[in-house]
Amino acid sequence: MQRILLLEDDAALGSGIRLALQSPEIQITVCRTLAEARDALAQTGFDLLILDVNLPDGSGLTLLTQVRRTSAVPVILLTANDMEMNIVTGLESGADDYITKPFSLAVLRARVHAQLRRSQPVKPSCVAIDAFQFDFDRLEFRKNGRPVELSKTEQKLLRMLVENRGQTLPRAALVDRIWTDGAEYVDENALSVTVKRLRDKLEDTPSRPHYLKTVYGVGYTWAVK
Repeated sequence: MQRILLLEDDAALGSGIRLALQSPEIQITVCRTLAEARDALAQTGFDLLILDVNLPDGSGLTLLTQVRRTSAVPVILLTANDMEMNIVTGLESGADDYITKPFSLAVLRARVHAQLRRSQPVKPSCVAIDAFQFDFDRLEFRKNGRPVELSKTEQKLLRMLVENRGQTLPRAALVDRIWTDGAEYVDENALSVTVKRLRDKLEDTPSRPHYLKTVYGVGYTWAVK
C-alpha cells in the first residue's frame, strides 16, 4: 500500500483528486490546512505529497521547505497558472514536479504514478524462473531457450506479475497500470484477453495454468512454487 498526502483547501477539487487516485494500492489522506497536514505527517509516513500552494493558513511552499529538512519524499505542487514565481521557488526548494490549475485528472494521475515509480527500489530487469528467461530492458523473452514474441501490453502485464510474484494483483490495479494513456474507458474484457494470450504463449497447458493463475473475484498472480 502506497500512501499519498493531498493538501488542498478546495473540498470539491480534493474529493475529485481522491476519487481519481484512490485504488487498492493507493491510500489518500486529504488535508485542507497546513495544520492538518503537519498533524498527518507527524502521525504516519507518506510515499508522495501533493501540496496546494495557496492555502487559508499559509502556503504549501512553507510545508515543502520544512519537509525537505528531514525527508526526500517526492513532492508535487499544485499552483495557479499565473504563479510562475511560486513554481520557481517550489522547484528550488526541492519539489519534484508541479501542475498548474486547471488541470486534467488524467494528467495528474500520470504524474503521480511516475513519481511513485521513481521512488520504488530498482528491480532487476533480467529474471530467470524455471524454463523462462525474461529480459525486460532488451525486450527478450525465452522459454526453454526459444524466443517468445510478446506484444507491448503482454510485456507490461508479465512484468507486473513477475516483479510481484506470489502476490495477488487486483484487476483494477492491473488495468490502471497497463493502460496508462489516460483513456477514460477500457473494455472490461481487455485484461482477460491479454491474460489468455499470455497463457497461450507461456503455459504448457493454458487451460490449467501453472504460473499465471486467476484468483477468482480479485485478480491474477504469478504463482511461486
